[in-house]
Amino acid sequence: MATRRFDDDGNPIPDSPLQTPSASPFTTPPSMSPPPVAPKPPPMPSTPPVEQSSTKPRRNNTVSHMPRTLTQVMNEANEMVLRGDLTEFVPVPTGFDPLDGLIGGGLRKTELILLGGAQGVGKTIAALQMARNIAVRPDHYAFYLSYEHTESHLMNRLLCLESINPPQTNISEGLRLKDLYDVILSERAKNTLSGAGNVNLQTILRNNEMTSGALARMGRYADRLILVKASPAVTTLRAIREMTSRLVDATKGNVTVFVDYLQKVAIHPEKANDEAEKVTIVVEGLKDMALSLGVPVLSIVAADRDGLQSNRIHLYHMRGSSALDYECDIALMLNNKYSIMSKEALSFNPYQARQFREWVVLTIEKNRAGRAFQDMEFRLHAPHFAFDPRGQRVQQQLIDDKLVES
Repeated sequence: MATRRFDDDGNPIPDSPLQTPSASPFTTPPSMSPPPVAPKPPPMPSTPPVEQSSTKPRRNNTVSHMPRTLTQVMNEANEMVLRGDLTEFVPVPTGFDPLDGLIGGGLRKTELILLGGAQGVGKTIAALQMARNIAVRPDHYAFYLSYEHTESHLMNRLLCLESINPPQTNISEGLRLKDLYDVILSERAKNTLSGAGNVNLQTILRNNEMTSGALARMGRYADRLILVKASPAVTTLRAIREMTSRLVDATKGNVTVFVDYLQKVAIHPEKANDEAEKVTIVVEGLKDMALSLGVPVLSIVAADRDGLQSNRIHLYHMRGSSALDYECDIALMLNNKYSIMSKEALSFNPYQARQFREWVVLTIEKNRAGRAFQDMEFRLHAPHFAFDPRGQRVQQQLIDDKLVES
């Protein structure tokens, strides 16, 4: 007989939905709001709870690696359309405009997207916000692996993001991490002193006017955003592929994978002689995972020493090997706009130049499905871990790694 578990208030804790094939994946009981702390990734089932088609081989099935005639490929595509399965033709929007329009509507299955930039420019903020935007959509899931932050820290970032509710971006109601911590500590102390007993995090956030809206908005996608605190020691490339494969089965392929960040992904039992060789193995493995499992994979990449010292960071400044340039389908580079403005433009309008410190230029440096070297700018609300996703094309011209007035 299975052993029931109970929380601190004596309420029974339900089994993980992925352990019950008949249950919807990652679904919490209706009476519960988002978890008080970010949960550990749900145990993956030994047998994926997904019905297999008798006529169409799964993308992650070994049959997909067998030679097929063009007629067989056409017949499979016909069957998909007849079943109403149009996921191969519909991209998943990132929620950032005009980025989605320039890359064909969003992220597409089988694509590897690299997101690079200097430290502190907002790479994790952008990637986590994209994951949130995808998970908000019904029947879409986002799988976010972070080698940099715990799940609970990512949850706190999302609460701050939701407090300004992008794209509405109401800064007047914005929460910073310090504000969030102050609310939790003060409410906890107040209940303890009043003798009201212990209260959990959900109750504190739900009952406080500063956090209740953010909690409710986060609840829209809490069941569809899967977080993992990855470890360079144990979260290997093979482990990522295995977890993704099972999530593909559990979500019927509607999952987008985010890796933060690529250079920290461990490899085993493969061995590399240096970092360049390791990066080659990892980026090739992520690209193969995107192709064979049929999912979009977005990975953050770190810049090398020369890149950190340059005026403007480009794809060739990313740490590792040239495989980064060749394997990705889309490469996005982030640079602080103020840092790459020409001195002439800064002296021309000093007040406007100060405002550029809050803007980040996102450049499409590689785009297999469209035009490359397209520059957009988005306003960063760093204290709230959010971008205003309503961006615009850069109005200045790029010359010699600088933006100058056209």
